[in-house]
Amino acid sequence: MAGPVKGAGRITQLALLTAIALTIFMAEAQMDPLTAVPGVKLGLANIVTVYVMFVMGPGDALLVLSGRVFLGAIFSGQPMTLIYSAAGGVLSWCVLCLLRKLLTGERIWLVSPVAAIFHNLGQLLAAAAVLRTWTVMAYLPYLVIAAVLAGLFTGVAAQALIKQLKKVQK
Repeated sequence: MAGPVKGAGRITQLALLTAIALTIFMAEAQMDPLTAVPGVKLGLANIVTVYVMFVMGPGDALLVLSGRVFLGAIFSGQPMTLIYSAAGGVLSWCVLCLLRKLLTGERIWLVSPVAAIFHNLGQLLAAAAVLRTWTVMAYLPYLVIAAVLAGLFTGVAAQALIKQLKKVQK
């Protein structure tokens, strides 16, 4: 965006970005699974979260992420997804906050895979707490591979989105 948007414009922008992320999340939830490993998906809605983190900042990214996670759990009719998505989302957001300070805009594609790994870790930790067993951690190696691949894709997409929107705004 051309500069920091304030007031009603900012709220409108955040609402639109949340709606976009939620729509992508719901569409992806309707797709057939990519692998036989439960829970593996591209995480395309994270493109929006990464975009907001790097363009608007951590606070706004947390607002969009929280809105998407909460509304996604309601609209999908699966309230348990709230626990898993929130755990993964918050851990991923924390990592994004740290990496945002270390890496420039040209390196967003590196940030996203790391955040995706921590998203999966957060979900597994939530599952371990809910199920009261650490055996779910056996999925971690598979989820790390999936997170790196999906994270690279979403990171490249977010970086391209930011680059294209900067061109449009000039």
